[in-house]
Formats: sequence, structure tokens, C-alpha cells
Amino acid sequence: MVWLRRTTHYLFIVVVAVNSTLLTINAGDYIFYTDWAWTSFVVFSISQSTMLVVGAIYYMLFTGVPGTATYYATIMTIYTWVAKGAWFALGYPYDFIAVPVWIPSAMLLDLTYWATRRNKHAAIIIGGTLVGLSLPLFNMINLLLVRDPLEMAFKYPRPTLPPYMTPIEPQVGKFYNSPVALGSGAGAVLSVPIAALGAKLNTWTYRCMA
Repeated sequence: MVWLRRTTHYLFIVVVAVNSTLLTINAGDYIFYTDWAWTSFVVFSISQSTMLVVGAIYYMLFTGVPGTATYYATIMTIYTWVAKGAWFALGYPYDFIAVPVWIPSAMLLDLTYWATRRNKHAAIIIGGTLVGLSLPLFNMINLLLVRDPLEMAFKYPRPTLPPYMTPIEPQVGKFYNSPVALGSGAGAVLSVPIAALGAKLNTWTYRCMA
């Protein structure tokens, strides 16, 4: 029944990846990334880095297969593109939702695990650091290719959005000079212990299944 156990593992990954994407879309605003990425890019970068790394490393170690992290990030990306297409079909502009970039960072985590011959500690330290460092860079490049997200936010207000969550103009110069550098630095530091937490959750899962 090895095939059944593996199939269950991969279906479980799909379920959790979809729920991680829902967390992204529903974090205060169901179009959280588009509305707030410019306003609080550092906070967004940290939350996305840690959310990606904890799930990706959990399932990568759970299956022991390099590539599982990329699989996990791909599911999240596809699901968000489905949401983007749904809003577009309802008559909203193409840029109404900007899809976050998770896959390249997850690939770096997989490559670390593969290159170190499935060394769990290397995946936690090196892989976690690479995810935290790279994700803000990839997402800033992504945002630079999208029409001004705040324009979309003000032009198409969300009826369910509470007043205190109304998007505001970013005060970049007053708070930090380089959101990518600060997001990468903070993400690199915080992603390592969160990756360790994901690895520990994997250990606990095996103990419960024993």
C-alpha cells in the first residue's frame, strides 16, 4: 500500500497549499497582495517568506523528494491564477489581482536539499536563508511589471473591506529606504527558525503516524 500512502501525502500537500493561498488572499483583504504590497512590502515579504518555507520544507522532508517544495509553490500559484481569472471573468481588470511569485524561491529550497544530498539541517539553514533573501526580490520585479496596484485599489473599492483597511499611499522614504533590502534581510533571518519549525512539525507527524 505504498502507492496509497504516497498518494495521500501528495493530496494532503494540495489541500494545504490551497489553504496557504487562501491565507494570502484573505489576509485582511481578499486582494491583500495587490492593495498592500506597495504600502507594506516589508511586512508582506516576511509573511510570504515564512508562510512558504514552513509548508514547503514540511512536505519536502515529509516525502524526502527534492522538487516537492516547487510542487507546493506551483499549486499555490495555479490556485491564485484561478482566482485572478475568476475576477477577470466578472468584469474586473486584468491587474485587479497581482499573483505573488513563490516558485523560484521554492526551487532554491529544492536545489539546496538536492545539492546537499538530502541534508535536513542544510535545507533549514541554507534553504531557509535563500527563500527569505530571494522572495522579496522576485516579487518586487513582479510588481514593477504590473500597473500601479493602488490605482486599482482606489478605482475598484472592496465592498467588504472595513474602513481601517482602506489602502493608503506608501510612505517609503519616511519608514525605510529600500523595502527589498529590508524585506530580504528580515526574511532571511526569520525564515530559518520558521523552516526549523516546519522540519519539527514533520518529525511530530511521523511520531503520530507511528
